Amino acid sequence: QVGQVFLYFQWDSLLLEAGFLAVLVAPLRLLKWRSTAWRPHDSVTFWLVRWLLFRLMFASGVVKLTSRCPTWWGLTALTYHYETQCIPTPGAWFAHQLPMWFQKLSVVATFVIEIAVPLLFFAPIRRLRLFAFYCQVLLQVLIILTGNYNFFNALTIVLAFSLLDEEHVGRWLGRSKRKHASSWPPSLLAFLSTLLELAAYALLLYWSARHFGLEIDWEKRLLESKVAFTYHEFTQWLRAVTLPLVGLGFLSLSWEILCAMYRCACVRGCFWKLWATLQWAVFATAAMGMFAITLVPFTYIDYESNSKLWPGIHQMFNAVERFQVVNSYGLFRRMTGVGGRPEVVLEGSYDKQTWTEIEFMYKPGNVSAAPPVVAPHQPRLDWQMWFAALAHHSSSPWFASFVQRLLQGKKDVIRLVQVDESKYPFSAQPPAYIRAQLYKYWFTDSSETGEGATRWWRRQHVQEFFPTVSLGDPALENLLAQHGLKDKTPLKRSTDTLLPWLLQSIRRLSHPFSGPVVLWSLYLVVATAYLLRALSRRPRGGAPPARHKGPKRGDPVDRGGGEKNGQVRRKEAKEAEEKGDGRARGVPDGEGPRSAKKKK
Repeated sequence: QVGQVFLYFQWDSLLLEAGFLAVLVAPLRLLKWRSTAWRPHDSVTFWLVRWLLFRLMFASGVVKLTSRCPTWWGLTALTYHYETQCIPTPGAWFAHQLPMWFQKLSVVATFVIEIAVPLLFFAPIRRLRLFAFYCQVLLQVLIILTGNYNFFNALTIVLAFSLLDEEHVGRWLGRSKRKHASSWPPSLLAFLSTLLELAAYALLLYWSARHFGLEIDWEKRLLESKVAFTYHEFTQWLRAVTLPLVGLGFLSLSWEILCAMYRCACVRGCFWKLWATLQWAVFATAAMGMFAITLVPFTYIDYESNSKLWPGIHQMFNAVERFQVVNSYGLFRRMTGVGGRPEVVLEGSYDKQTWTEIEFMYKPGNVSAAPPVVAPHQPRLDWQMWFAALAHHSSSPWFASFVQRLLQGKKDVIRLVQVDESKYPFSAQPPAYIRAQLYKYWFTDSSETGEGATRWWRRQHVQEFFPTVSLGDPALENLLAQHGLKDKTPLKRSTDTLLPWLLQSIRRLSHPFSGPVVLWSLYLVVATAYLLRALSRRPRGGAPPARHKGPKRGDPVDRGGGEKNGQVRRKEAKEAEEKGDGRARGVPDGEGPRSAKKKK
């Protein structure tokens, strides 16, 4: 709301909602002297993260078809996407060169991962959830390689970790506690689980082949695909599954709440059992409330289903809507730039005769400059220049104010264009005149030779985007007055307080560096701190000696008067464990004493 259009992207709303959920997921350690890393109700609050991921992915896949965009329905969207996205990467140029049949197959895979695979988020079979996790990570990694979408893809991968369990993450870190022993014949439950898993994979393949007309052309040695359903059929299917998906989410959350309640009942000690139950009640109520509120934006994908929700849910949503703790999502709804990527190119001059282009750090301009890699930084001005090129300049009121600041030579605004002053053509003196031209940009083809082989882009002039203006120009003044952007008397802020002084100091230190350099420096500092912290916790001199645990009350104690010494007792204990009397099945060797203690 403060940044207006510059901070009004869907991933900004996603970050707000994920940040609010982090308040519920983060440990509540009021009693620090008895705090633990695990709490009985953790699975309840963590489920909300999985539900957020489901809403994000499922809605992003659905809106591509409900928008009736011909490129998505024709499976040709990716033939335009790589060159028309806001800020492509060098990998986007190479992806753009892939053959048409592969581009169409990639669109089919996108639909499958975003619409069909999210249904497996709530599968009772663990391996299906792991399969869904790796599908989502694969999609996000491919997007990272071909596009600069700031923190969005990394945040989505973090949300996808809600599909994992401690055992699987422990295997990554080499700390797996479960000993996987193959047993034959398998139990009935394991057999049915494997059978259902294979059935889910087979159904996914059959659904994809049937609804996208997947056929192998053996003569051309390629895989053909096409949408084999109509818009009406899809909307009917969407209307039929929206409310059942709400029911599926309710059942999944209810199961997590019941399991958490059972874990609370298993806590030892009357006081700690009561404390765990109290936390469970608070967080279970919060989770149910959050789930109910999210149903309103989720059902925006089908307004008929939205109207069938209980009126009380709409009232709850209206009460918290202004805080944006829950939002609706739907990324890449329509593909823009089908006839070429529209791009605004600013030009400055001192005499209206010789014009010099003003190059931006990140957005396309110079046809010989390679696309940059700037993620997880998002250059907000470069993104807004992309949106401005899609319509008339009057649709972007900020553009007139931007031109005025360049004419005035405002250093803070110039730094958004170029951090390195030597690359800004008017660093010595602001231009007297500025205008903007509209171009169409396309990626060059890999088959081009000669001069075109050294270029990443080719472009064609379309028309004038913004007329030639100077300071005090009536046309510029009218535009500024029309949108209330004329210069006002600046507010006097006190600079001798701690916070303004600290912010100004940080800005001065970061002035010579670009956004990506600052962000990656911060990430490396944090990663180094955590690495040093982990290394300092490692035991020195090998594993610590095992503690001797004395016998429990009621056990016979040998005080030296018996016939058997310690070696004989250990030998008999080992024989008893081998017979199954002292070791639980499936417990690792290093946990034998602990398991025997629990069994007693």
